[in-house]
Amino acid sequence: MLLQAVRGATPPGKMPVSTSLLLTENQQSIGGPPPLMDKLTPRERDLVLKQGRRKVLNRGQTLFSQGARHDGIWLIESGRIRVFYISPLGREITLAYWHVGNFVGGPEVFEGGTHQWSGVAASNCAVVQLPGRELRTLAAEIPNLAIGLIEGLTFKGKCYSALAQMLGTRSITQRLAHLMLHLMDLYGVEDPDGTLIAAAFTHADIAHMVGATRQWVTISLKRMQEKQIVVTKRSQIVVCRPDVLEEMRGAASD
Repeated sequence: MLLQAVRGATPPGKMPVSTSLLLTENQQSIGGPPPLMDKLTPRERDLVLKQGRRKVLNRGQTLFSQGARHDGIWLIESGRIRVFYISPLGREITLAYWHVGNFVGGPEVFEGGTHQWSGVAASNCAVVQLPGRELRTLAAEIPNLAIGLIEGLTFKGKCYSALAQMLGTRSITQRLAHLMLHLMDLYGVEDPDGTLIAAAFTHADIAHMVGATRQWVTISLKRMQEKQIVVTKRSQIVVCRPDVLEEMRGAASD
C-alpha cells in the first residue's frame, strides 16, 4: 500500500522549510534542525557552494553506503533522503528522513572513517557534496558554518538517542500509534472522515520506522480500520480517532 505524497507550495524567493521525519517523543524535533546555510551571508553561501559538487539522484538511488569510506557531507537542495542502518543479520531500521536544508553523511563531517549507516533517495533529489577537506577549511573560515554543523550534529545526536530510547522502552503497537500521530502532524490534511496522511510511505517504510515487519504493520492497520480508528481510501490512510491513537501510544502492549 502506498500513501500518496502532497508537496506544499513554497513562497517565491524562499527556500522550502527545513523539516525531518523521525521517531521521537520530543515535539520540538518535528521541525528539524536549523538549515545549515541559514545563518550565512550571500557571499558566504556562494563561497561554500563553489566548493561543492552537485549531484542529482532518482528515487531509490543510493547516496552513501554503510561501511564505505567517509568524505564530507551532502546538503539537500530538493527531495528527501532516508538514512537507515542494517544489522549483521540483515534487519533494517530507518533512522530518519531528512529534507531540504538538512545535511546527511555524519556523524563524521570531515574526512576519515567509514559510514555508520546508509543514505538513499526517498524521492527524486538534488544534493551538494561538500568534501571533508574543503569543509574543514570552510568551517575554520566561516564561524556560522561551523556553528551550523555543530547544531545539526547536536540535533541528530538527540534524535538518534530518542529513537534508541523508544525502541527499548515502547512496544511496537505504541510506536506505530506514535508514528501515525507524528505523520498526521507533519502531513495531515482535512478529510470528511478525519485527517488524511498525505505522504508517500509504504507499509514496508512504516515497518522500518517502528522496528516491525511489513506483515505486522499491514495486519495492525487492518485491525485499526475494523475499529474505525483509521480508514483506508484509495491506498491512502485517514486518521479518524486520534484520541484512541493517543491512548494506544501511552498504554498499549503488543
